[in-house]
Amino acid sequence: MFILPSDELATFVRGSALRAEREMRWVLGRGVPKEKLERLVGAVLNALDDPTTQAALAVKVSKSMRCNVRYKAGGVGWGNRKKVPWVDFGELALPANYLLHLAGSRGVYCSGPSEGNESTFVRADRWVPHWKDVSQAKAERELLRRYLMAFGPSTVSDFAIWTGMTAGDARRIWSLGEDGIVPVDVEGWNAAVLRSDLPELVKAHLSGTVVKLLPFFDSFLLGHKSHRNIVGPVEHRQVYRPQGWVSPVLLVDGRAAGVWSHVRRKGRLEVEIKPFSRLLAQVSTLAREEAEELGAFLGCPDVMVNIR
Repeated sequence: MFILPSDELATFVRGSALRAEREMRWVLGRGVPKEKLERLVGAVLNALDDPTTQAALAVKVSKSMRCNVRYKAGGVGWGNRKKVPWVDFGELALPANYLLHLAGSRGVYCSGPSEGNESTFVRADRWVPHWKDVSQAKAERELLRRYLMAFGPSTVSDFAIWTGMTAGDARRIWSLGEDGIVPVDVEGWNAAVLRSDLPELVKAHLSGTVVKLLPFFDSFLLGHKSHRNIVGPVEHRQVYRPQGWVSPVLLVDGRAAGVWSHVRRKGRLEVEIKPFSRLLAQVSTLAREEAEELGAFLGCPDVMVNIR
């Protein structure tokens, strides 16, 4: 799940379209003719003219493709047994959310307004004001540049994990931008940065200790495959937990120094910090200041911080 400025949506979706192309190859591998699959994707994109729930999407697509909809459990997440619509497509049955995955190979869609507790989806050219599309080739190069600006030093494997692409697809895009990429050694870790960023990175230094309270799934924690730049092997499981959960992290000078949680109780914010090791007094003070800022943001003037 990504939240993006609307004017960058085309770059992100078109630039990572190869992850959806992988799903297209999966369907083709099940004996579906290419022409029929392209018609299915076109039907999905046409159905997203207006904000549409997954259930409504399945009905629209089934009518367009003259196939049946049936409801069965699964297709919406880990262990979820709720019955959801599946479209019978030849010998295959495809859940509605999978239809959205396929649509990402040819078009750009985004979230629309919720209908009750159901999410809706809509084509970006019908929803985003002043929509500007971009070609896939241009978007791929720009997405790689943006990724390295945010997460470099990084590797091809890191880029593949972040985009959801296969390693081969990521390598192809990486090779197209190699003229602007330079290898670096980070304490024995071989990675790469943008050539234009190297002079500034070489000169970079911290003027003082930097302490941040990062929330669940903060993007800083999601940019690399091994996470060795953020957390050591002993504490890794406390940050990157089972079933894909990523804990809120106490970050000290760019490294995970603990995890934390918070509870709001009638205008009071209770913050609990569990450091991986004993914190310096200065770090504890800065962590408390971070908690105070969180309290101000959440409208809780009374903040209690427990570090244990």
